[in-house]
Amino acid sequence: MAALSVRFLRSALALCLVLLAGAPAAAQDAATLRIGFQKYGTLTILKALGTLDKKQAEQGVAIKWIEFPAGPQLLEGLNVGSIDFGTVGESPPIFAQAAGAPLVYVGNEPPAPESEAILVPKDSPIRSVADLKGKKVALNKGSNVHYLLVKHLEKAGVAYRDVNVAYLTPADARAAFERGSVDAWVIWDPFQAAAEQQLGARVLADGKGVVNNYQFFLASRDYLDRQPQVIKTLLDEIHKGDLWARDNQQASVDLLQPVLGLERPVVELAARRLAYGVTPVTSQVLDHQQEIADAFYALKLIPRKLDVRQAAPAELQ
Repeated sequence: MAALSVRFLRSALALCLVLLAGAPAAAQDAATLRIGFQKYGTLTILKALGTLDKKQAEQGVAIKWIEFPAGPQLLEGLNVGSIDFGTVGESPPIFAQAAGAPLVYVGNEPPAPESEAILVPKDSPIRSVADLKGKKVALNKGSNVHYLLVKHLEKAGVAYRDVNVAYLTPADARAAFERGSVDAWVIWDPFQAAAEQQLGARVLADGKGVVNNYQFFLASRDYLDRQPQVIKTLLDEIHKGDLWARDNQQASVDLLQPVLGLERPVVELAARRLAYGVTPVTSQVLDHQQEIADAFYALKLIPRKLDVRQAAPAELQ
C-alpha cells in the first residue's frame, strides 16, 4: 500500500508539472525554449536583465520561464518533459539520472563551497560534525547539500545511518529549525544567508575543503539534439550575465532583492559567496560527479549504479 501511495504521489506530481509548464517537449513549438529556474542565482539575474529574451527573440525563439522551489523538483520537470533546460547543484542530476531523466550536462559554474553549510542554532551545544551522531538533521533530499552532509559525516567518522535525517523542503526545514524540532539544518544560499542574518544561525561546517558545490546547467537530450544552436546561445548569454553580476555586485543585488523579498544584507552576503562564469563540462568535473553517484549508491540512496558519462555531451562519452 505504501509503495502504491508513493507511485500515486509521483504520478500526480508529474501531471501537475506538465499542466503547469505546458505540453511535453515533443508537442512544443520548436521556437520555444522552456527554462526551469530557482528564485536565486545566475538564471534569476539573467531573467531580470532581459538580455536572453531579447537575444533569442532576434533568432525567432521565445523564452518561457518556469520557477521551481529546488533542484530535485526542477529535474523532475525535465524528466516528464515540461522544461528543456535548467540549473541545479551537484546532487540533483545524480538522483534524476537514476530515475531515468534524459538529461545532458552542458556547462557548469566554478566551485562555490561556502554557498552551502550545516547550520545549528546559535546557542546549540553542538560544536563539531561528530556531535551530530544521534541528532536530527534536516535537508532537502537529492539537493546539493545532501552530498555535503554525506562527506562531512564521512570525514568525522560518523555513519550516515547514525544520524536521523529528516527530508524537508527549505521552507519546512526553516520552520522546524526555528521551532527547535531539528538539531541542525543543511542548506544553501540564500536560505543559508537568511538563517545566519535573521536567526543568528551558526555555521557548523560549510563545503570548503570538502566538496566543490558546482552549479550545473542541464538540457534535455531531445532539445539539445534538435536545437544545439539555441543552447549555445543560451550558454553564451548566461556567461555574459555571470560576468556582469561579478563586476556589478551591487547592481545584481538590486535585481535580486525584490525577487527574493529578503533584506539587503542577506542578499549581499549570498551574492558574495556565488561563483561566476560558465565553462563547458570537463572530464574532471564528470569524474567528481561519478564520485557523488558512487557514494549515493553505496548508501542505497539511489537504486542503481550509474555511469555519469551517459549524461555527458557526445564529445565526452
